[in-house]
Amino acid sequence: MKISGCAAWGALCVALGFALCTAPAGAEPPPTAAFFKRPQLRAPKLSPSGRYLAIQAAGKADRMWLAVLDLQTMQAPKFIAGFNDADIASHHWVNEDRLVFQVSDSPDGSTRVVAEGLWAADRDGSGFRQLINSDKQFITTSSNITDRRLEMNWTLHAVPPDGSGDVIVLRRRWATDRESAGTQLARLDTRTGQMKNLSQGIPDYTSRWVLDWRDEPRLIETVNRGRSQMFRRDESGRWQPWFDDDTQVRKHPWPIWWGPDGLMLGTQSFKGYSAVFRLDPDSGRTVGEPLVSTPGYDFSGRLITEPGSGMLLGVHYETDAPGTVWLDPTMKAVQADIDARLPGSVNLIECLRCAQASHLVVTSLSDLRPPRYYLYKPADKALQPLAGARPDLPLAAMGQRDYHRIKARDGEELPVLVTQPAGGVKGKAPVVVLVHGGPYVRGTHWPWEPDAQFLASRGYLVLEPEYRGSTGYGFKHFRAGWKQWGLAMQDDLADTLDWAVKRGWADPQRACIMGASYGGYAAMMGAVTQGELFKCAINWVGVTDIGLLSSIHWSDISEEWKNYGMKRLVADPDTDAEQIKKTSPVQRAKEIRMPLLMAYGGEDRRVPLKHGSDMKAALRPDQDLEWVVYPDEGHGWFNLKTHEDFWGRVERFLARHIGTAAGPSPAGQ
Repeated sequence: MKISGCAAWGALCVALGFALCTAPAGAEPPPTAAFFKRPQLRAPKLSPSGRYLAIQAAGKADRMWLAVLDLQTMQAPKFIAGFNDADIASHHWVNEDRLVFQVSDSPDGSTRVVAEGLWAADRDGSGFRQLINSDKQFITTSSNITDRRLEMNWTLHAVPPDGSGDVIVLRRRWATDRESAGTQLARLDTRTGQMKNLSQGIPDYTSRWVLDWRDEPRLIETVNRGRSQMFRRDESGRWQPWFDDDTQVRKHPWPIWWGPDGLMLGTQSFKGYSAVFRLDPDSGRTVGEPLVSTPGYDFSGRLITEPGSGMLLGVHYETDAPGTVWLDPTMKAVQADIDARLPGSVNLIECLRCAQASHLVVTSLSDLRPPRYYLYKPADKALQPLAGARPDLPLAAMGQRDYHRIKARDGEELPVLVTQPAGGVKGKAPVVVLVHGGPYVRGTHWPWEPDAQFLASRGYLVLEPEYRGSTGYGFKHFRAGWKQWGLAMQDDLADTLDWAVKRGWADPQRACIMGASYGGYAAMMGAVTQGELFKCAINWVGVTDIGLLSSIHWSDISEEWKNYGMKRLVADPDTDAEQIKKTSPVQRAKEIRMPLLMAYGGEDRRVPLKHGSDMKAALRPDQDLEWVVYPDEGHGWFNLKTHEDFWGRVERFLARHIGTAAGPSPAGQ
């Protein structure tokens, strides 16, 4: 029996009412689990023709399974793959008939996956084959087949657009391998498991590969002793040195795409920010004016190309929010129609063969709600939701998010993402300065995010500064953060709070600083040096000893970074010993006079537990400290039960020190 419309989804179609959810006056904020639990449906992906839709959906034992829906017949979706003790975490169409998928930990905390593996199956569930080993067993009744499974250090790298049924896989270094081993690439047949080596003659220390529009390797980057060297494959297949560069201060354009007819695109600085240029295929130098420029932001995004022809159709990019520029007039008109029907959100169109596809997937993003997914049918312009609104996350409980550009005390421009408390700013609010990790990353993004929205739902103004050293805002901003841990980078956090106080948004008597990883470090340094600004500090998986970053031998930080990255960007243990002592919270722990909440993962190899335990031991005996270790967690929380426990602690801790339990500051302060 054929079933049309939403009914075809059965249990996968979640209450398709899309009226705005509002919370009644005085309603309790959403429970912690609502912010951090996985969705019941995620990652819809169309087959090359657009006829079939593959999704991850809650299946047996509440695990995320892989299901396929025929959009032409609209019969009930077929679950084709799943596990008893793990979730399917990613999937890709190899061609119209075949998919590959990987697994991840279970968010309920019952299972930890050591290796994500790789499996392949036809869209009807037949033709199963495991391609890369994992510690998880796929649920199947298929017969035994020749075991050609690759070792666990292999992973999926790319899916060629030729429809052959092959994938490109990447071999990562084992921890016991020498660093010069680098990475290796191979082409893998998903039906037979046979592999073709693509790494013949590659140089040592290979770190990155650039593939062309057919997913053939064309360029290799090696990183060694602080230098980046690019190699180019010549017509005979040999890898020849092309150019040499500084890993941190790149002077040469960075190639990002090699299209048909020798068209090469890459990024290069333009008026202080990276932009996309056409590159000369022989010299690699830029040609003419930029093709894509995002003033105020480094280019971040990806090119949208047509499989088979390699034609450039458009560009996905991110500035203050994600967006798309379509070069193809048909897709430009489709985008305009979708945007008119979904106002107030950013609507990203996903497709493989976009111009010929019978359906398109639309991911609708907002700062006030998690992503929503729609199907769009170009033939009749029909727009159909795939999943409904989240009644457990009413819009009234969320806070509006906006970017601002402020000036630090030395004139450096600081982007700041501000999340208003639920209901908007109404006078001076208790404030949390939420410091991103990295630190050398872009740490904030406009779409809905659980950490900030959880805090906003509890009535806090949330400030997320892109302090100096953050990337994505031009080289000058990145360079200004070199060797500034605990110094100018820390001043940026104080200047952010001062700006919000002067705007009349933040109560200066009710401010707390918190963050993870580098953000946890900043929270600890705030507790040491900024006691006049902050009333409390929350650190999870945070660095406390800068010297330990380079001296510890059993973390996952590479020797290349310790010797050539950290010494340049953070501090050199040989020449900056006094600065390291001054800016390591563990060395100044007894200066802290504010309440602390500290949380660490027992399996963290990026910032090992020793950072936390040494800090705990160094504090004054009478220090107001809440301490928790999650033995099964790593560098950040994955399990839902951990999120519930940790954020429950955060809620109670903030309430005691700057929130409702603490009460507002006296009038005039």
